[in-house]
Amino acid sequence: MPAKIEDVARQAGVSTATVSRVLSGKPYVSDDLRERVISAVQDLNYRPSRVARSLRIQRSSIIGLIVSDIQNPFFTSVVRAVEDTAYQHKFSVFLCNSDENSEKETMYVELMVAEHVAGVILSPTLGQNDIYRHLAEAGVPAVAIDRRVTNVDIDSVLIDNVGAARQAVLHLLEMGHRRIGAVIGTPVSSTGEERLRGYVEAIQMYGIAVEPEMIRTGAPRIVTGHDFTNELLGLPQPPSAIFTGNNLLTLGALSAIHERGLRIPDDIGIAAFDEMEWMYFVKPALTVVAQPTYEMGRTAVELLLQRMEDPDRPYQEVLLAAALHIRESSSRRLGA
Repeated sequence: MPAKIEDVARQAGVSTATVSRVLSGKPYVSDDLRERVISAVQDLNYRPSRVARSLRIQRSSIIGLIVSDIQNPFFTSVVRAVEDTAYQHKFSVFLCNSDENSEKETMYVELMVAEHVAGVILSPTLGQNDIYRHLAEAGVPAVAIDRRVTNVDIDSVLIDNVGAARQAVLHLLEMGHRRIGAVIGTPVSSTGEERLRGYVEAIQMYGIAVEPEMIRTGAPRIVTGHDFTNELLGLPQPPSAIFTGNNLLTLGALSAIHERGLRIPDDIGIAAFDEMEWMYFVKPALTVVAQPTYEMGRTAVELLLQRMEDPDRPYQEVLLAAALHIRESSSRRLGA
């Protein structure tokens, strides 16, 4: 198997960014580090890709931003923060929407590498995609937001999804609910997997068996939330409360609940992930997990700028806390 840039970095005891700087002939690399990299390249017979060799060209002052669903208001808020912060540092933003499609994501990353952007911020469609490694090989600084990347070292800004989901479901349990439905995004993404894990942990903390029929996972879309909620409400023993994993799933769930003529919280309770402006018009008011979306975007740009300035700095994972706002949609205590 041909050697990869990670193999060179490991043998030389440096970061992949340093390997890229040496191979692209960039300055500010000590003679000792440069010799170690060259020696490792020769020992491993490493051949850098054509893309990596092209990086001798000066980069621009453009930051690439790839979001996984531009229609999701969560990402709208993140994009605003990225643009605001980038502008303050005299960078402009090149925005792309992968639409939860790994092939589109790959195309956009390749485009950004070819355009020599200063760095990339992305919400990954998958936990592992070879294109993330290509960013490192090309020496392009990158930051992952909202979702984890597991197959390459990368700075990341994430939410404590497990803790936030657990807290929301524990609240429903404290209100007396024992059959709690879960409508959550696909576990293929780290956010979906982590929110599902938080749901399961909360149920188990109460000594209740986790019932697979109470759990629905799929694409985080409005139609998915609608259909999954309908399935749950149509069970012989339907849930008395539902936990939804993002704002689009919540919209779908609310639609299904209203179509059935059910009253919130009298007939069914609900706690949702994401606090969006449209929710202020929902009556009764929704119990929600509010994510610090603006802080996520701002922090991502700051991490990217730090990586540009110091490619060999240790990689960071910034874990932001979410806040549970308890409101009327979960206010009815069962048995009271």
